[in-house]
Amino acid sequence: MVKLAKSWAAEVEMHLLPYVDKPAQYLGGEYNSWEKDWQQAAATMVLLFPDLYEIGMSHLGMRILYEVVNRRPEYLLERAFAPAADMEELMRKHNIPLFSWENYHAVRDFDIVGVTLQYEMSFTNILEMLELAGLPLLTAERAEGDWRWPLVVAGGPCAYNPEPLADFFDLFIIGEGEDVEPELLDLYTACRAEGLSRQDFLRRACQIEGIYVPQFYQPVWDEAGRLQEIQLLEGAPARVRKRIVREIDAAPFPEQQIVPFAQIVHDRAVIEVMRGCNRGCRFCQAGIIYRPVREKSPEVLRKQAAAALAATGYDELGMISLSTADYSCVGSLIEQLLAEHSADGVSVSLPSLRVDAVSVGLAEKLQTVRKGGLTLAPEAGTQRLRDIINKGVAEADIFAAAEAALAAGWNSFKLYFMAGLPYETDDDLRGIAQLARQILALARQQQRKRPLSITVSVAFFVPKSHTPFQWFGQNSREELARKRELLYTEFKQIRGARLNCHDIELSFLEGVFSRGDRRLGQVLLAAHQLGCKFDSWHEHFAYDKWLQAFAQAGIDPASYAERCFAEDELLPWEHIDCGVSKKWLWREWQKAAVAEKTTDCRKGPCNGCGVCQSLSCDNHYIEPAHCQTA
Repeated sequence: MVKLAKSWAAEVEMHLLPYVDKPAQYLGGEYNSWEKDWQQAAATMVLLFPDLYEIGMSHLGMRILYEVVNRRPEYLLERAFAPAADMEELMRKHNIPLFSWENYHAVRDFDIVGVTLQYEMSFTNILEMLELAGLPLLTAERAEGDWRWPLVVAGGPCAYNPEPLADFFDLFIIGEGEDVEPELLDLYTACRAEGLSRQDFLRRACQIEGIYVPQFYQPVWDEAGRLQEIQLLEGAPARVRKRIVREIDAAPFPEQQIVPFAQIVHDRAVIEVMRGCNRGCRFCQAGIIYRPVREKSPEVLRKQAAAALAATGYDELGMISLSTADYSCVGSLIEQLLAEHSADGVSVSLPSLRVDAVSVGLAEKLQTVRKGGLTLAPEAGTQRLRDIINKGVAEADIFAAAEAALAAGWNSFKLYFMAGLPYETDDDLRGIAQLARQILALARQQQRKRPLSITVSVAFFVPKSHTPFQWFGQNSREELARKRELLYTEFKQIRGARLNCHDIELSFLEGVFSRGDRRLGQVLLAAHQLGCKFDSWHEHFAYDKWLQAFAQAGIDPASYAERCFAEDELLPWEHIDCGVSKKWLWREWQKAAVAEKTTDCRKGPCNGCGVCQSLSCDNHYIEPAHCQTA
């Protein structure tokens, strides 16, 4: 059953590595990477990250799945990343297929090809990588010859609306993959041992909780092009419920973390302190799809931190989560980690801070944070709009955080906002500039030796599936351009503050695919054939080619990004169950219209989102009384 694979190592070392920029990113064999015998593996899998090595190797989820599968002695999992333009050109010139980093095995020789879906604007990179691998792009084409081609599967946050990619994947993993991937490999080996067909395998796979097989779900549109129903085939479940890890302390975690040869974006050891976030920001998809909150105990985190630092030699430890400052024992844990490791020159970093003085106090304990400036995300320029989006930040919190940071000696701030939010007015946009002015005025009052510099980054809002704002139609490109001009006009009058706005066209396309349906597959295919790739990289983004792709498919992209959905409308992702009820999301959308806030249920009564009941897993966090200092 196990296929014999040729290693392309000699060809890569002769024809590619001497002639590309940053060859170290393609070497493989990094310290702590797994090296397993291909011929002894009952099943083989390769995990593709559709971006450069420096991005992919910074992603904790990929590291966790790499560890989970390779811990099983009978299975082998290797990695591949999107090659940069110079590497891709040489691969095509010398007919070298996309290969795995560990042993230079051709991706097409693996039993299962997994792809992580982190961002809508990496979708063309997925098709590029599959083509480089020599795989047919469409699922229907790979079905010919039964097991001739590997299974192509995907997971990650973008899998919560898998429809734009449904034509290209055999199945999707919905939710957290630590338990699902080994189950999938077990089923694969059992079906192959029994001599079952590819179709038989997919019939069985769709019965596993968290597995979505698109071919068993057929969307039907009415004459107006609106989704009318989703027909079920082959006994598929009506809704695919996400999988979660219930006992987070017992979840597999990579303590022997890979140490890259090339520099990566987040080049440090990491620990995952918690999963989920209950703050309930209405724009935030991650805050919905990663519910419920589950915290690791300080004892487990200290053990994992010590092991990761010892195994890697890193001198920085990152505490990773959606909102690390919300971890119940964050203060005492920081003290313990510093007490245990600072003598060895190890620093601790937080990737995310709340906008309040308490979070600034945490950052003050971590001296390295000050090197890169302090980053805060008020998200909106007025209190009215912050209440609409349920940010949970008062203006007093913002100024308290600023004053604390100024007193502690920070000389540069980065402030993150969004434009194009529901119910936004021009006064809300002017409020962004006003906040910058007020913070600069606070700095001047302190008569500082060095003037404060502020960088304000404004992203254009993209409505995401499974959020209260999923019904909202994105602002038109013309309206966003007008808002951008208003912001630049306001900031021209402010000394000490610099404004950066994200790309409008890129945000527009992200909105198309975040709310899209299966018909967008033909657009993706056309865009790929026109040469679109690395769309999130400014130097590669070709908006005119995207417009050409939509024209070829006869699809108006604005009908996806800018149209508001009705309450009773069937949404393209309706059959994907994230655990949070649609009724609750709609209720939150209605509360946004009157700027009514919803509290974090960890600090008060249950707010009725339904996730704990539907998944039979309560929010788990540590009572403050159990947070012991060092």
